[in-house]
Amino acid sequence: MARIAPRTSVAPDKFKNLLPTLKPTIYHDPAVNKTPNNIRTIAWNPPGTYIATGWNADKPNVRQTTELKGHTASIEKVAFNPVKELELCSVSSDGVVRFWDVKTKQVLNEVKGLGETFTLAWAPRGECVIVGNKEDTLFVISPTQSTPISSHQQSVQTNDITFCWSGQRIFATTGDGKIRILSFPSFEPAYQFDYKEGPDSEFQLTGHTSSCISVELHPYNRYLATGGTDSLISFWETTEWNCVRTATKMIGPVRTLSFSWDGLYIVGGSEEGTGLEIFNSETGDHLCTYKTTTASPVIAWAPNRYALAYIDSGSLRVIGASAGGK
Repeated sequence: MARIAPRTSVAPDKFKNLLPTLKPTIYHDPAVNKTPNNIRTIAWNPPGTYIATGWNADKPNVRQTTELKGHTASIEKVAFNPVKELELCSVSSDGVVRFWDVKTKQVLNEVKGLGETFTLAWAPRGECVIVGNKEDTLFVISPTQSTPISSHQQSVQTNDITFCWSGQRIFATTGDGKIRILSFPSFEPAYQFDYKEGPDSEFQLTGHTSSCISVELHPYNRYLATGGTDSLISFWETTEWNCVRTATKMIGPVRTLSFSWDGLYIVGGSEEGTGLEIFNSETGDHLCTYKTTTASPVIAWAPNRYALAYIDSGSLRVIGASAGGK
């Protein structure tokens, strides 16, 4: 199968012709495949060698996987510690957040009683995570403490969260189509209008006509990308926070977003359609469609090469990564 050399950017004209020709590596697991939409979240570890569900990204044999057991309800989000290769955090609707050592399969820490949790974001230096529940409460949690460091009730439906690369700001998407920029760890608005008072004084990004449900920061901080139920991907430059472009080719709500390692390309995941839509993040132009059998709401680029993990027909698949050695 074709493989693109790591850490080598590919020009858009070549990329749009190459990507649709790649064949996926399919990761078979009979236990997972019993339920078509059983995989609700995926994420790569920092070196790009493992996918957060325990898969070894270069070996599709199920015997090479690591199974972590303990949650009593669906796992809504997983993410590796950005500075540790094998420390994984999982968030479940059972109200429990767990930190795992993937190598030993041991639970390093767990925090219980958080309600139906479904969002998760690691601080860039790995010292804590922010977890959100369906009651719109955000919790700051340490990998080593059994109770939250702090909790912050939000006044608006909060759908997704991510940190800025400095760790001093968080971006939160909301049910009214806006994006909040909050200081961390205070959770106060980072920017405010001097001539307004009360809640109206908070500066927010307004770029969606309905609920904003996904957010992703460019790897070199050039853009903040947001996705909504209006099928739009909006790109915000990170100096004046202007919306500089939108991508309009998506079908259905944009459930997940992911930039390629070099930030040149972005892909959106949706519960509708039968293809992965790839865009040029510098122009917003639609480059190509990678055809799938079913809708693919969960997608993630590898952090160091053009390898794209996604869900199709209930299976984890990766294009651009070889089935042989690393």
